[in-house]
Amino acid sequence: MSFIQKEIPFSKKWLVSYSLIVLGAFVMAAGFVLFINPYNIVPGGIYGISIIVHNLTANLFIFWPNGVPIGLFAFILNIPLTFIGIKVLGPRYGAKTITGFILTSVFIDVLTLLVGDTDPMGLKNELLLASIFGGVSIGIGLGLIYKSKATSGGSDIISMIISKFTKWPLGQLLVYVDSTIVIVGLIVFKDWKIPLYSWLTIYIAGKVVDMVLEGVNYEKMLLIVSDKPEVIKDKIINDLNRGGTFLLGEGMFHGKPKKMIHTVVNRRELIILEEFIQRVDPDAFLTVVDAHEILGNGFKSLEDKIKAN
Repeated sequence: MSFIQKEIPFSKKWLVSYSLIVLGAFVMAAGFVLFINPYNIVPGGIYGISIIVHNLTANLFIFWPNGVPIGLFAFILNIPLTFIGIKVLGPRYGAKTITGFILTSVFIDVLTLLVGDTDPMGLKNELLLASIFGGVSIGIGLGLIYKSKATSGGSDIISMIISKFTKWPLGQLLVYVDSTIVIVGLIVFKDWKIPLYSWLTIYIAGKVVDMVLEGVNYEKMLLIVSDKPEVIKDKIINDLNRGGTFLLGEGMFHGKPKKMIHTVVNRRELIILEEFIQRVDPDAFLTVVDAHEILGNGFKSLEDKIKAN
């Protein structure tokens, strides 16, 4: 990936990408200002560090009586981290990521000036609601930014650098880095509930990011092992108007050949199909899995997805 992504300025794709960044940065900033910062929840990452520093520096500066502004400190941290990331990992972040963290930092501090940082939503005694809605807002904002091919920077870069030199899995490192920041929040705020609410926020934000990127999907993938595959095939094709694939296998106990069915249906069709299979072959074996993304005939085409991205 080049440092400056090759999109024609002010083209439709360029406008869509940067609109997603602006909207995502605003939504994420609103989540921090309304649900996270005022209640000392520390959701990992650069902004978690900034929340801790904001509280530690209260009353230290005349011009910042409440502490160093969270957005400003996050911006200051992101600059060297981004350039270190480019130096160590290569130019993989680009103008979009820089735009994203600048806008998020600005929106956080501007919104804080507008609504204040002392219980703007009246959730002082409802920290569970604050952590849930904070996670949802951050997840939506991050998801929109990721859709534009940008990254969130911050702890992502730290984890990637550690991963490069230690060969540890990146996913685990992200959890370790964010959890370390959460533990620091526990030490600073001296409240054992802080890490619990913070980890809940991190978990919810991650799930919401997946939903934004993949969409809300109600399709189910089925693997059906039955002695009556042709009967079930007719039901899928003629009644449900779906397709599928026969997979040839062999039973482990008796070594008999098996013709398995792989298909994808929605939740309503799943109920119909399960009831039908129970009638025609009660001994059938079904594996049902949530299908996060389905591309191909009868669903969203791969071409449409590529164009949308």
